[in-house]
Amino acid sequence: MTSNLLATFTNIFNEGETKIRTFFAPGRVNLIGEHTDYNGGHVFPCALSIGTTAIVRKRTDRMIQFYSTNFTNLGVIKVSLDDLVYEQADDWANYPKGVIVTLEQHGYKLDSGFDVLYAGEIPNGAGLSSSASIEVVTAIMLNELYSLAIDRVSLVKMCQQAENEFIGVSCGIMDQFAIGMGKEKHAILLDCDTLDYTYSPLDLDEASLIIANTNKRRGLADSKYNERRGECERALKDLQEELDIRSLGELTPAEFDVNAHLIKQGVDRKRAKHAVYENARTIEAVNKLEDGDIAGFGQLMNASHISLRDDYEVTGKELDALVEAAWEQEGVIGSRMTGAGFGGCTISIVANEYIESFIEKVGAQYREQTGLQADFYVVQVGDGAKEIVEG
Repeated sequence: MTSNLLATFTNIFNEGETKIRTFFAPGRVNLIGEHTDYNGGHVFPCALSIGTTAIVRKRTDRMIQFYSTNFTNLGVIKVSLDDLVYEQADDWANYPKGVIVTLEQHGYKLDSGFDVLYAGEIPNGAGLSSSASIEVVTAIMLNELYSLAIDRVSLVKMCQQAENEFIGVSCGIMDQFAIGMGKEKHAILLDCDTLDYTYSPLDLDEASLIIANTNKRRGLADSKYNERRGECERALKDLQEELDIRSLGELTPAEFDVNAHLIKQGVDRKRAKHAVYENARTIEAVNKLEDGDIAGFGQLMNASHISLRDDYEVTGKELDALVEAAWEQEGVIGSRMTGAGFGGCTISIVANEYIESFIEKVGAQYREQTGLQADFYVVQVGDGAKEIVEG
């Protein structure tokens, strides 16, 4: 694949004087711990073997040229290093632009422009974090290309800042962290409040991870995401009138149950209940995995989906149809929605001998119920973002 991309790169940008370099950032999937990241809780994501490749070469002037094989209709997007602003017409290129602007805000100046080609294997709108993958591959690339010597966690935080401030999406830290800090055959238990993290070996034994894409564009996701954040913030404010806490993630389920009456609005109480219980489930799930209890891990995945459906109300009929079809199949250890919700993907753990029948039966049942065709990806747990060096 890389050799084809190199040929495309030289075809689009012609020959140049400086060396061409290649970088990669994975997509990510969250195994459990959904909508906990901005509530000061824990998440348990892993990096995937699919992601975004960036092929880049420094220029001698101040011009930046962006090209994506995923958006060929937009052609080469040209901007000046001295005039980096959000432009709706620049579409996807606003993500790398945001990273450059954020680096410069932190005092890291680029001494010249560059030509870059991006190629993503992550389905757009699927909830596997193609935007964060673009941000992180850009940050890693610039760090190496311009010898900025920024540590990895700081880079990850700057990518989140770029999405929050330049793009205007109030995402938590999980996506960028999992992509920047991922480790092959491991998932990351991350405390989103402190950024303390530990790697857990993800040994699924005779089973595999299967991502199923609803192929429903997530039109509601951004507006509902901000709405849910607001509801959780209101619940926290109500609790803080009597409790000395900074986030919902500090409460155990038992503490929440005793104090839930402090939350004035019923809908806010349901949202906060999900955040607290999901955080506890995530910690318990990691313990199950470390004990080799894959079945127990799967049951917690199922409970996570039920909570996201009933208390957080972010699933929708398509995600529910996929998950409920998965639950009925032989060999399924656990299944749940993953990502923001309202479309996007599910993640299932399926015994290897049943993978083919799982894809066939779940796909047929989903098509019958929704009229939509689901796409299935059997994925490997991959490494975090890095430079790809030949040989």
